Amino acid sequence: MIDGVVIKNLTTHTDERGFFREIIRSTDDFFKEGFGQWSHSLMYNGVIKAWHWHKLQTDWWYVATGVMRVGLCDMREGSKTYKKTMDFLMGDNQPAQAIMIPPGIAHGCKTVQGPVNLLYITSRIYDPKDELRIAYNDPLIDFNWTRDFQIK
Repeated sequence: MIDGVVIKNLTTHTDERGFFREIIRSTDDFFKEGFGQWSHSLMYNGVIKAWHWHKLQTDWWYVATGVMRVGLCDMREGSKTYKKTMDFLMGDNQPAQAIMIPPGIAHGCKTVQGPVNLLYITSRIYDPKDELRIAYNDPLIDFNWTRDFQIK
């Protein structure tokens, strides 16, 4: 686990009509940085969006449909988990979760089974000056987006 990354396990209430799932409350410790912008990204099979990170912004991700591979890498020099990576799946038939990605954590994703609908909140409105990019295959991050990932 990367220091500062929080995965919130969600409760799903199911009945014959479908389900209800609460994602984030304004009172959650998980959400203390607060609301800046709410966005929706639709991604087709095989699409890789990686890497980027922020100096100031916190992101909260929730996958509404599809299966998405998530990659994280700690870019914060001096962090006890500096350069550590995380690699996991979110979405259909995965544990119901939302994830908080703090500033300084490079993040990316790949559609494993799509389309994927990623809903995300950011603590700040979009600012291109706070959007730091790294190529998906940069050796600076020891992560292979092209290897197959088994869906459980």
